[in-house]
Amino acid sequence: MAVIPYKQETGSKKEQVATMFNNISKKYDFLNHFLSLGIDIIWRKKAIRLLKETQPKQILDIATGTGDFAIAALKLNPTKVTGVDISEGMLNVGREKIKDKGLQDIIELKLGDSENLEFDDNTFDAYTVGCGVRNFENLEKGLTEMLRVLRPSGTAIILEFSKPKAFPIKQLYNFYFNKMLPGIGKLVSKDNSAYTYLPESVDAFPDGENFMKILTKIGYKDTQSITLMFGIASIYKASK
Repeated sequence: MAVIPYKQETGSKKEQVATMFNNISKKYDFLNHFLSLGIDIIWRKKAIRLLKETQPKQILDIATGTGDFAIAALKLNPTKVTGVDISEGMLNVGREKIKDKGLQDIIELKLGDSENLEFDDNTFDAYTVGCGVRNFENLEKGLTEMLRVLRPSGTAIILEFSKPKAFPIKQLYNFYFNKMLPGIGKLVSKDNSAYTYLPESVDAFPDGENFMKILTKIGYKDTQSITLMFGIASIYKASK
């Protein structure tokens, strides 16, 4: 059964995830950096460095949210970065951020669904996803769509939370993620469910080898997994 943010409601996972991010969009950046102690910024930089060798010019950022990954991708000197997200609230925050930085000529944020992308086949040299694939309603459909719009030999970079397995990191992580984080998130965002959904969605996500098997099954090549922070997160790299 799909993990959803609002268990008492009847909307699809996709609809509920969009509502959740709309609800927390104004506080999202603050909470993201605060709850991760700024480590999310380091993770994104590391993920972007994996694309340095191929120097992609057309980049797609899926589940772009407020555009942090899209902005980080500018280190690669791309011609264009296109960010797509299902939450208009998150995109509006991102558009303001991009406008303030004067980046609207190179970054475009669009409302869109990762499982039904509006782009032609073989459009992008690379795509990035930052902690977004676990929110897909249909994981395999989303991964297939993203592969479709990737050019031959293009690169996929997926940053996602994992489940650490080593003592005592596993125990500390579980305490923070399941006990502390939901309370802080609820207090600041005023959304009772958003930061309870986060650990639940991470727990349900097929991380590590299981995720790489899904990528290979769909048709991705050269799959590899890079573990971050003792297994708290992973970067998955693959090509078309």
